[in-house]
Amino acid sequence: MDDTPLLRELAAHILSRVGRVHTVASAAEAMTLARVIGPDLVVADVTMPEVDGAELCRRLKRSALHRDVPVVLLTGSEHAEEHSRAVRAGADDVLPRPLERHTLLEVARRLLDENERRGRPRIPIAAPVCLRNPRRAWCGTARNLSRGGLFVESSELLHAHAELELALELPESGGPLSSTAQVIWTRPRSATQAAGMGLRFLALDRASARRLSEYVGERLPAPLVRAGGTR
Repeated sequence: MDDTPLLRELAAHILSRVGRVHTVASAAEAMTLARVIGPDLVVADVTMPEVDGAELCRRLKRSALHRDVPVVLLTGSEHAEEHSRAVRAGADDVLPRPLERHTLLEVARRLLDENERRGRPRIPIAAPVCLRNPRRAWCGTARNLSRGGLFVESSELLHAHAELELALELPESGGPLSSTAQVIWTRPRSATQAAGMGLRFLALDRASARRLSEYVGERLPAPLVRAGGTR
C-alpha cells in the first residue's frame, strides 16, 4: 500500500508471485479493505499523507482482528529516524526503497509461512563492535547478523529494552555500519558460552540499511530446490 501509483504497481507486480494482491492509496482504505478481506500480509510505505505507514502498522497491531497479520514497512528517507519509527511501530520487517525484487519476495514468503515467520535469516560473523550508552563506552564481538539486528558477545549486559549506539566494520570489506539499537534479550555467561545481548536495529539510515541488506543477502545459503517448488 502506497500513495504513489508507480510504487504500488511495482510492489504488486513483485508480490503477485506469492499470492493475490490488493492495492490501495491510503491508510484509511487499507483499514477498510483489511476488515473486508482479512489480509495475510500488509506492505506499506512509511511516508504517506494524513495517516502514515507507521501509524497504520500500530493500528493493525492493536486490532483484535489483525494483530497477527505480518506488516512490512518501506522506508525512503535518508534520515535514520524513519527506520526507527517503523521498527517501534511493530513492523515485522523494514525494507529500504528502491525495492529489491528478490528481497521483497524472500520477506513475503517467509512471513506468509507461519513456521518461518519468527526470525529473519542470519549469517555468522566475527567482528569487533563498539557500544556506547550515556554512561560509558565499551567493546564487544558481533557473532551473527541479520537485516534486523545482531548478537553481540559483551562483558557488560544491559537490561531488556535498554537502548545504545553501536558501530562496526562489516567483515570482508562490507563497509562501516552504525545504528542505535535496542536490547531484546540477554544471555549470561556460562561454562560453555560467553555473555551477550541480542540487539535490534533502530535508527538506521537508508544507505546503511541497503548495504546491510545486500551484505546479508549475498552470504545467505541458496534455498533448497525440490521437485514441485522451492523452500
